[in-house]
Amino acid sequence: MELTGLFYVLAALLMLIGIAGVVLPALPGLPLLFSGMLLAAWAGGFERVGAAVLVTLGLITAASFLIDFWATALGAKRVGASRLALLGAVIGTVVGLFFGIPGLFAGPFVGAVAGELVSRRDLRPAGLGQATRVGFGTWVGIALGVALKLSLAVLMLGLFAFAWWF
Repeated sequence: MELTGLFYVLAALLMLIGIAGVVLPALPGLPLLFSGMLLAAWAGGFERVGAAVLVTLGLITAASFLIDFWATALGAKRVGASRLALLGAVIGTVVGLFFGIPGLFAGPFVGAVAGELVSRRDLRPAGLGQATRVGFGTWVGIALGVALKLSLAVLMLGLFAFAWWF
């Protein structure tokens, strides 16, 4: 196989893994997607995809980090989450990866609830209710972040495809 062809295959793999990473929290989805696009542009000698498009795609990738933190924080703050609840959501997300799809959904929720319970040390029904609200709010924030990142991924793919073929 020609070396340029190998670079295109590697670029396509990076883009596919990047798209999966938008949903799977352990993978840096949009940075991998951008890396694949940058590799494809480089392999093509930057003839089809130029600097302006790559800078735009890079800015969208950078914005995805801000969106991710903003959406999670928004969901958690709306229900009064503590810092330990946010840390619990992150730990729950990582642990949830080992339990497949159910773990991806339950992990952040369980982690946020556990973090909130540790933070408040309140096991009365009112404390459990608050912890559950925090878990749900954090999960909604994460889901919002994933939806926004999926939108950015589609935008990036559209810009790249437009630059590549037109």
